[in-house]
Parts: sequence; C-alpha cells; structure tokens
Amino acid sequence: MNSDFLNRTFLGNTVENYFWLAGIILAGLIFKTLFSRIFSIVLFRVFKKYSNDVTVQEFHDLLKKPFSIFFLLIIGYIAFNYISFPAAWRVGPEEKFGVRMIIQKLYQIILIFSVTWIVLRIIDFCALILINRAAKTQSRVDDQLIPFFKDSIKIFIIILCFFFMLAAVFKVNIVTLIGGLGIGGLAVALAAKETLENLFGSFTIFLDKPFIVGDNVKVGAVSGHVEKIGLRSTRIRTLDKSMVIVPNKKMVDAETENITERTFWRSRQDIGILYSTSRTDIENIISGIQKVLNDHEKIREGSTVNFDSFGASSLELIVVYFVRTSDGDEFAAVKEAINFKIMEIVRSNNSDFAYPTSRVFVEGSAVQLK
Repeated sequence: MNSDFLNRTFLGNTVENYFWLAGIILAGLIFKTLFSRIFSIVLFRVFKKYSNDVTVQEFHDLLKKPFSIFFLLIIGYIAFNYISFPAAWRVGPEEKFGVRMIIQKLYQIILIFSVTWIVLRIIDFCALILINRAAKTQSRVDDQLIPFFKDSIKIFIIILCFFFMLAAVFKVNIVTLIGGLGIGGLAVALAAKETLENLFGSFTIFLDKPFIVGDNVKVGAVSGHVEKIGLRSTRIRTLDKSMVIVPNKKMVDAETENITERTFWRSRQDIGILYSTSRTDIENIISGIQKVLNDHEKIREGSTVNFDSFGASSLELIVVYFVRTSDGDEFAAVKEAINFKIMEIVRSNNSDFAYPTSRVFVEGSAVQLK
C-alpha cells in the first residue's frame, strides 16, 4: 500500500493509525470467544480437583459474558492508544475536568465493574460445587447455609469494590469517608430500618433454625415449602405452586408452624349412625373400628373409639387416632383407607350412616319427613 496514503492525516491521526485501531478492535471481536474459553479452561484447572460434578462448560458459561467485556476493554485500550484527540478539539489533560477526564474515569469504572463481575461469577461457581456436594448429604442445613454465605460474600465483594473504585478513580480518602459514615450512621440506620430488621431476622433464622430449606411451614395465612432463605426474605412455594416472598422480620416475629417437624398427624372423626342400631351392633362397630386402628402399622397406640352422645338425628361415635408420619399426603392416604374400612364395618353390622331427619306429628298419626 502506498506509504503516502498511509501517512495522510485526518483529525490529527494518520490513516495507518486508523488501520491499527480498526484491525485491533476487529481481531478482538473475532477472538474474544476463543480467549474467553482459553481463560476459562486455564482457571478451571485451579478448581478441577474440587469440581468433579461440575463441567468446564458450566464454568465457561458463567465467565463468558464478564470476561468478554473485560477482554474488549483491554483490546480497546490498546487500540485507542494508536490515535489521539485532535489538538483543535482542546479536550484538555487527564488531570483537568473535561472530555478526556470523563472518558478516562468512565473507562476505569467499567473496568472495575468487569473485574468485579468475574469475581462474583467465580464465587457462583464455587457455590455451585458446594451445592452439588451438599445435595449428596442427608443434612439439609448445608443446602441452606451455602446460598446464604454465597450472597453474604458477594455483598462484601461489591462493597469492597465500591470503596476501591472511590479510592482509585475518584481519589477519595477512604479513612475519612468511613469516619464520616460514623456521623451519618444513625440517619442511615433509621432510613434502612426495615432492611436491617430483615437482615437480623435472617441471622436469627440461621442461628435458631426454626426451619430450614425444604421444610413445610405455615406463617400467618401463607403455607408451603421453604425454597430459599436469603438475607432479606424467605421464599415459600405454596401448594398452588405460586411463590410467596416473606420478609425475614415477619418470619421471626410471627407464629411460625413447622409442619415438617410434626411427628404425628391427629385425626378426629365424628360418625353418626342410625338410631335403629342395636346396642350389640354398636359394640361390634366400635370393636371392629378399634381393631382396624390397632392393626394398622402407621397408627400409634392410644387410638380411641367411643359412643359419645345422642345427636338430633343420629347416635354419635367419636374416632380419634394418630398417624406416624410428617407427610401430609401420606396422612391423607391413611385417613382415606381408614374411612373406607369404617364404611364397611358400619354397614356389615346392620346399620348405616344417619342424615338429618325430622318428624311432624299429626293427630292420630306420625309422618316422617326426610
């Protein structure tokens, strides 16, 4: 190519400099995916012996976007070093407020942001390794602690990078800033009162352990399984499969029923049978139901069947028993099986289930209305 053409100047830069700028940026766009994968593979080797259940592809998927931004920022810095602002623009030096300073500060902020993003994604990968290991243990406490500590570490990293940005980019004296925060700390605490209460609520949940991830709980009108306990709120998946987010403050202050910790489910059945049932048949019905309860493997000792009272339209029996399970679905299945047995026993002993009836007496006769 003609050297005279390459040496031509446009806006204070030669054509050759513009070619270098375009070539480096084009090469960066072409090879950013390749360099991202190479970086992921090299960094993955550091965690390889701890990550038997996590593939390098998962690691690459986490780092692909943040590293691509970081790589393009470095390539852009190298490329734009080949050109300069025209003198006629009078953009000023980097030390003086102006276009050049704004561009430089903005570049530094984005660079710090990209590095922070990479660190956060590495933390996500480490948490993924620990979650896979925790899934193989019987305890569910580690399933709860890992996401909590992951979020806590990520918040700490973000705060640390924020102070680093203030010091490196804006030349803020961090010691003086922290000292100033002590003066305004009370105002900040009052403004963030709800947030702090929820944060302390999360610590209370982790220390006291009234429930853990996977438990079936009831808090006020909300009932369902705990899916995640975060720094600010607890996520509960209801029986309708909707997601309810409950602030941790409410989880601590409200009366929380942990249904999973229930060792038995209690059933109380009021059974009304016909008034025409004889005493012998009533006794046979009671003994038959009691035998079914005693023989059932899921029903604990202490179940009772009694002739309770004379109802308005029926003879009232009460059946009380406890099912050995913490699972509500299993309790419902056992209760259904017992109900079918009760139906068979009542009808096989010359009786049936009563329903509301009334009698209207007319002079000289009686008419029964159902």
